[in-house]
Amino acid sequence: MFDMGAPELLVLGILAIIVFGPDKLPGIARKAAKAISYVRQMAGNAQNQLKSELGPEFDDLDFRDLNPKAFVQKHLFSDVEPLVSDMKNELTDISSLGKATVSEATTAIDEAKQHVAKKTITTGDGVVATVMPALTAPRIITTPYDPDAT
Repeated sequence: MFDMGAPELLVLGILAIIVFGPDKLPGIARKAAKAISYVRQMAGNAQNQLKSELGPEFDDLDFRDLNPKAFVQKHLFSDVEPLVSDMKNELTDISSLGKATVSEATTAIDEAKQHVAKKTITTGDGVVATVMPALTAPRIITTPYDPDAT
């Protein structure tokens, strides 16, 4: 409800110890728990009383649906939800297709490397070198940009 995490609760606990002191803190915590339970009980009684006064035609009324956030999610996003799930499925299919294509390309490159014609060169000093042609595309060499020439 308030979206508080562990760091916020830790800060509140330290602040409570500083303000109330370690002697009074357990009693104050008990009183706060009793107050929260009393407020929850009052809210529950109010909901039950409202349901009983509205009559049997409102038995399926859920008070959580009256929250504006839940109302928007229920009525506006219900039309969008099938589209979102379809889009997720499409993206999953595209992702698996891309992975399969990469796998096929890797396999083809590995096979091409195995079938490349190797050339062995021996020098007069007894050094043996194996030369393999490159499996990369030719590089395009462009004229360097000279800012002083403009």
